Amino acid sequence: MTENTQQSNHSVPELPTQYTPADVEGPLYERWVERGYFEADEKSDKPPYTVVIPPPNVTGSLHLGHAFEHTLIDALTRRKRMQGYETLWQPGMDHAGIATQNVVERELAKEGVSRHDLGREAFVERVWQWKNESGGQISGQMRRLGDGVAWSRERFTMDEGLSKAVQTIFKRLYDDELIYRAERIINWCPRCLTAISDIEVEYQDDDGELVSIRYGEGDSSIVVATTRAETMLGDTAVAVHPEDERYAHLIGTEIELPLTGRRIPVVADAHVDPEFGTGAVKVTPAHDPNDFEIGRRHDLPNLAVLDERGVITAHGPFQGLDRFEARSAIVGALRAEGRIVAEKRPYTHSVGHCSRCKTTIEPRLSMQWWVKVGPLAKAAGDAVRDGKVAIHPKEMESRYFGWVDNLHDWCISRQLWWGHRIPVWYGPNGEVVCVGPDDEAPTGEGWTQDTDVLDTWFSSGLWPFSTLGWPEQTPSVEKFYPNSVLVTGYDILFFWVARMMMFGLYAMDGTPPFHTIALHGMVRDQFGKKMSKSFGNAVNPLDWMDSYGSDAVRFTLARGANPGVDVPIGEDWVQGSRNFANKIWNATRFALMNGATVEGELPPAEELSATDRWILSRLNSVVAEVDAYYDDYQFAKLSDTLFHFAWDEVFDWYVELSKTTFMAGGPAAEASRRVLGEVLDVTLRLLHPIVPFVTETLWTTLTGGESVVIADWPKAVAVAGAEAPGGFRDAAAEREIETVQQVVTEVRRFRSDQGLQPGQKVPARLELSGTALAAHEAAMRSLLRLQPAGDDFSATASLPVAGATVALDLSGAIDVEAERKRLTKDLGAAEKEKAQATAKLGNEAFLAKAPEKVVDKIRGRLEAAEADIVRITAQLAALPKG
Repeated sequence: MTENTQQSNHSVPELPTQYTPADVEGPLYERWVERGYFEADEKSDKPPYTVVIPPPNVTGSLHLGHAFEHTLIDALTRRKRMQGYETLWQPGMDHAGIATQNVVERELAKEGVSRHDLGREAFVERVWQWKNESGGQISGQMRRLGDGVAWSRERFTMDEGLSKAVQTIFKRLYDDELIYRAERIINWCPRCLTAISDIEVEYQDDDGELVSIRYGEGDSSIVVATTRAETMLGDTAVAVHPEDERYAHLIGTEIELPLTGRRIPVVADAHVDPEFGTGAVKVTPAHDPNDFEIGRRHDLPNLAVLDERGVITAHGPFQGLDRFEARSAIVGALRAEGRIVAEKRPYTHSVGHCSRCKTTIEPRLSMQWWVKVGPLAKAAGDAVRDGKVAIHPKEMESRYFGWVDNLHDWCISRQLWWGHRIPVWYGPNGEVVCVGPDDEAPTGEGWTQDTDVLDTWFSSGLWPFSTLGWPEQTPSVEKFYPNSVLVTGYDILFFWVARMMMFGLYAMDGTPPFHTIALHGMVRDQFGKKMSKSFGNAVNPLDWMDSYGSDAVRFTLARGANPGVDVPIGEDWVQGSRNFANKIWNATRFALMNGATVEGELPPAEELSATDRWILSRLNSVVAEVDAYYDDYQFAKLSDTLFHFAWDEVFDWYVELSKTTFMAGGPAAEASRRVLGEVLDVTLRLLHPIVPFVTETLWTTLTGGESVVIADWPKAVAVAGAEAPGGFRDAAAEREIETVQQVVTEVRRFRSDQGLQPGQKVPARLELSGTALAAHEAAMRSLLRLQPAGDDFSATASLPVAGATVALDLSGAIDVEAERKRLTKDLGAAEKEKAQATAKLGNEAFLAKAPEKVVDKIRGRLEAAEADIVRITAQLAALPKG
């Protein structure tokens, strides 16, 4: 036994014949939590390892994306805990301003009331009531998955401590003139009645219309095209490129704006692309972000013609119409005046929608609070450029730089009631006072607090240090900041990661919030398509956990996790992972029934068989590979390595090769039992971070240890008499067993080709002289179902493999004539397939017309037919002559 397995002499209990995850997982998890395995001690002298959970919304439930991300983080933290680190996986939830307010407003609507009926204070109390009674469903689901988080440290972005952190940093940024209030274009949701961030806008291709409208008359007219005709009521200019000769005579003049009676200027602006459309664009500064910038450059007025609900406010016949009703009405009026030059319907174009309610977003000029991101974004970019923070995979750095180097000021105010209220008070005489957490708010007649709340991303941007007790310099801040790694999807690299980088560097005196940013991809269905309820391919991971167990879901997700690459997943793959868990269970059960043990030291090298030396040598190679893959965040590769080592090498080869040794008994059997125990001990510990439940049950049964959660992470296994810096290695034994595998594989293939059943026994003579295979003859005969050659043995086939010869007598094993007829028929079919494919590929007219995919398919058929002909011909030749 090696390291911290803590076994005493114990009688090994018998494992149930079948592994039933539902009977194991829940009780095991509760035991881990009760024993405090996942808690973190800031007073510990162990080196820290810290990861924060990307805070799920309080309204949310576990989806496959969560399960994927949590599996990776849990694997990292479980391994580090086993390696002796003081490991903190910080849990918590986000208050999700818009989503939560919408949920509670829907509940109120069922009661026939609105939030305005309640008033702000009562409504906020109602939201807290909902949060305490119904929010946080995902926490229980995280337990189902096996998340090893420090539950006693769970935080909420609206709790008292985090609210203090939010107010503290707002005050600092305000005092440093990095927060300001200004009128700008923002994303506005007419349904939620609030500004929303870029990440809360979902773009999709909608069928709309493109209408070309003539402004002005005769030679002074200009044609502009728009998909939002209703906004023309707010046009305050037409812009053309300054070097566009078509419009040079009009620059500086005014033209008539149809339907309004107003005249607007023609301005020259380099933003206009003279090659796109007519080379002229209508300018509506109050309803388009690009037009707003043109308006600022040319000092144009901002004329708002839509209210907060998307209703026309401009005086005239369209006043009071919804924006979409007004669009049709305005186009009709323009058509009646002969102003429509062209109309295209449907015109498919990308349109932004609110991610919460799916309402079409309206760009809107609004007075909002902003963060001046210039100096903060520069620091966030420099931290990566200077090597303070590593982005993994490295090729994602360019995407990060492309964002932070071109970041616009951030709109942080939201027109909601649920959230951190902006700590700014306005006085009766125009006074503006920003209040910190230790300041007294102004009182007296005429003083009012700003009604807006902060963007949810503002508070979640403080997550790596606010959860540790900042702004106080707590022991947890000193111990666990900066975080070791952030594991998150590349899709929020810009929105959440960049904000944490900016705030962390600013608040923590230039210390970045984490050393490494490990980015993963998105979970998709088995065809690579985005999962969505509307597509009908969304999966509830809890359903798969119920059917196959949490370990199966975790292993499937980890095995697909290549850094920064999307992860396709299907139910068949989860079934395969369930089969892997069953394989681990059954193989360990067999080993225990045959006396596998971890008691005592490993026998010295000279007492070990080649098979024992081979598996120990391979085990040490796998330990090194898995460590290297973990350090490089290569979850797919480490999972695949463990899968093939456990299933193929340990269970399918070592256990099978050792069966004859166990049956024979004696010192060799005792040595192999000890080796098998060692291999299982190490393999289960290697697998534990990915599949924690089944490995916990098996490892504690095998070793008698308290829990694999707190066991030592495997190191290279040492064998007396063969000490080496990287642990025991035996290249000769590896070559010897590879030769055994080659012989067994080749004979199995031959048996299959001859139509023999897997369990069917046949007489055979093995000529092994001059090879290292003689010691393995009994094992090979057992694996290949080969009987000793009797007096009447007559070889009907002889297979030379790896310097050995395996002679087989199949005369009594198969109906030779029936087999010859079957193979002859198959050969004829393969030759016919080859002739047809050859004819098509030789037809020049066909090749000229056929799609490349069709031609490639026929080439594949030809290759397959030729391979079949070679294979069947060899099988016919190997049949006994009769």
